[in-house]
Amino acid sequence: MMSQMPRPTAMSTCPSCEEPLESGDRFCGACGYDLSAVPAPPDDLPTVTLSTDVAAPAQTPDVDWPSAPELDSSDTPAPVHLPTDLPGTDSGGSELPSAVRFDGVPEQAGESAGDYTLPAPDPRTAPPEALATPPAGTKLCVACRAGHVDRDGYCENCGHAQPRERDHMEQELGAVAAVSDRGLRHHRNEDAFAIASAALPDGTPSVVSIVCDGVSSATRPDEASLAASRAASEALLESLPRGTHPQQAMHDAIVAAAEAVNVLAQEPGSAREHAPHQNAPACTLVGAIVAKDLLIVGWVGDSRAYWVPDDRTAPAARLTEDDSWAAQMVAAGLMNEAEAYADERAHAITGWLGADAYELEPHTASFKPDRPGVVVVCTDGLWNYAEAAEEMARVIPADAAHRPLHSAQVLVGHALDGGGHDNVTVAVLPFPVPPQGAGSA
Repeated sequence: MMSQMPRPTAMSTCPSCEEPLESGDRFCGACGYDLSAVPAPPDDLPTVTLSTDVAAPAQTPDVDWPSAPELDSSDTPAPVHLPTDLPGTDSGGSELPSAVRFDGVPEQAGESAGDYTLPAPDPRTAPPEALATPPAGTKLCVACRAGHVDRDGYCENCGHAQPRERDHMEQELGAVAAVSDRGLRHHRNEDAFAIASAALPDGTPSVVSIVCDGVSSATRPDEASLAASRAASEALLESLPRGTHPQQAMHDAIVAAAEAVNVLAQEPGSAREHAPHQNAPACTLVGAIVAKDLLIVGWVGDSRAYWVPDDRTAPAARLTEDDSWAAQMVAAGLMNEAEAYADERAHAITGWLGADAYELEPHTASFKPDRPGVVVVCTDGLWNYAEAAEEMARVIPADAAHRPLHSAQVLVGHALDGGGHDNVTVAVLPFPVPPQGAGSA
């Protein structure tokens, strides 16, 4: 869900990852960068280049030093020094060592290199045996390629925060594809998806997509969306091959997803004592099934499904109704759609999966399209930038039925180009199911 982002402070972004900062932050919440290490801005002094035609030292005969501009009217050029010609001191005032080591490996075991021992060798200078392949399951830092990554996602050697696996995800499975992206404002991706295919009892294929959006104001929204998407997909893959009607199967899958999210709230009492103000994990869900000549959608919350026919002269349609404040205002006749969705309360949801939900009310609908097309299943991180069905039809490529992954990538790109204020997740399902073996080019 879109969250209200604080306005940037004087030090508005992290110098390492450009994530927005809060006033008083000592470390970046996204990458762990030590903000106290940021140097003060230099005085506004021009950069002066010192150079001359004095011959370079013998050890570097190939260096061609340019002539320096005259400093006065005496026709005497400015002196030139190589870095090795200048005496230097460290921050304590003592002389610098004559040689610099990068690997930090002491000559004798147990000795320290300088004031401390580096926990991992520098990959630029370490011998090959020092960079041997780590044990299976060990993660190496993407920055230094030497340090191991701890359970919190930071390198034990250089402290660099590692990219999260869910920051950007793509998957293609024959006749369905999905893409999810963290967006440009959130520090993590709280969306999740699951796509799958299953054979019906008569052998005909069915295709499934589930998209979930973690409620940002709830605790552990990323875990809620992941648990819900997996539970719903597993329930459908179990019930559809048994011959359960797809609409009933979708209803049961939403119930299973809700139960999976509820389990996350069942923490020991001692865990709540340390965080008494935490609320239960929660998320929204929208899913679609393409089976034979039927299109089934199911949802709870404000994630949506759209129908876009291949023939763009035919009308597109939104297949879901939001569980939101704005939708309630429109349904009650108190506001028109433009007024309701312009209100700051528009995205306050009235239905979700989670232990704090008032009452679980899965919505399902069955459609029988009379022409080929595609189903777009997405979170509000996308439809905020293509809200009307006509807008969605204009954004998705014309060959979406033949290239679902490419089309999902285009839709996510459209949201990022529009500002990427929220996590963005979209699945694209062609209707009817293409023959086996057909897919994106």
